[in-house]
Amino acid sequence: MTQRTPYAAISGLGFSTISRDYIGTSRDLAIEAIVGAVEDSGLSLGALDGLMICKSPSALLSDLPLRLRMDLSLGDLTLLGELEIEGASVVGSIQQASLAIRHGMARTVACVFADAPLLPGRETGSTSYNRVMQLSGLGEWEGQYGMYGAVGPYALAAQRYLTTYGLADDAFGHYAVACRRWASLSDRAVLREPIDMDDYRKSRSIVSPFRVLDCAYPVNGAIAIILVSAECARELAQPPVYVHGFAQGHAATRHFTGEDAELTNGAAIAAAGLWKMTGLGPSDVGMAQIYDAFSYVGLQALEDYGFCPRGQACDFVAAGETSPGGSVPVNTGGGHLSGYYLQGMTPVSEAVIQARGAGGARQSHKNKTILVTGCGGRLDYHAALLLGTEQQL
Repeated sequence: MTQRTPYAAISGLGFSTISRDYIGTSRDLAIEAIVGAVEDSGLSLGALDGLMICKSPSALLSDLPLRLRMDLSLGDLTLLGELEIEGASVVGSIQQASLAIRHGMARTVACVFADAPLLPGRETGSTSYNRVMQLSGLGEWEGQYGMYGAVGPYALAAQRYLTTYGLADDAFGHYAVACRRWASLSDRAVLREPIDMDDYRKSRSIVSPFRVLDCAYPVNGAIAIILVSAECARELAQPPVYVHGFAQGHAATRHFTGEDAELTNGAAIAAAGLWKMTGLGPSDVGMAQIYDAFSYVGLQALEDYGFCPRGQACDFVAAGETSPGGSVPVNTGGGHLSGYYLQGMTPVSEAVIQARGAGGARQSHKNKTILVTGCGGRLDYHAALLLGTEQQL
């Protein structure tokens, strides 16, 4: 195992109001979250010399501009950016900020994600994220054939997975049920009513094989964290959550190569890089906070990061291994399916809560080392973090 000094530490966590109703612009919500994170750390806004901004790929640049720093009346900054790796942006921004802190480019950096997709008359995920995802590279092919939003493209990959491994149409349901088990213990989760496999089978079909319970639950809201050096973090108000390692993985296009493009993606690349950087492996990780905009995404991540063999994630989850009391607690706040969908900040925020021991009824004792993942596009972009409660792994 490595004995390297952590790259940085998370010392503040702030939430805006989170709601299915319209409660303000993403810019308003980002300000609320950053102010909350600064207060949580025991610092002041004047201490910030870095700001990393992340937005939904569906949002306009003007929704969350670099001028956010002026809204906050920040002083001189030595780090400022708006990173775009779609759903991997938050994890990528934490990586970038951690490197800046490690190399003396900044001392105190706020990273924020904000989104306000639910407007009056547009209160569902299907209407909020109804954009064309380019899969074929053939001009407007997707739009001409009515493939709008992410659920159709992801359903293609999910169906390929079920067919390849000979799994039942309802195999993903165990993952949705496991997420709800955790959500039922969380005051922050939006969906807390317990469900079982019968509830899953009765739930509305969206695009085969996905049912509504396989899909993320969008909200309006924002979350921010404060990153500082490991040395500085020990002097602040909250227990440090150390950033020990990170990696990204963006697989090349594999069409016409003989490889199965539906089952091959960059998560395995990110996993290999993360394990190499930290000197650890999946058996050393206590829990995982996974980007799971759809149930299939979470299941594939379990395989890509090495928690179970290929094609066996559904059985792994069905056996209770990711549920409360299981061997690898996964998405202990309910994740995107039952907690709330604030993209990459959903898993990051839950990792910080668990590392601090602040999870209440859902708190797990397996919080010493935590994997956090981000995923964007249609399984196109991947990023990962390894967080920990101790300064040395």
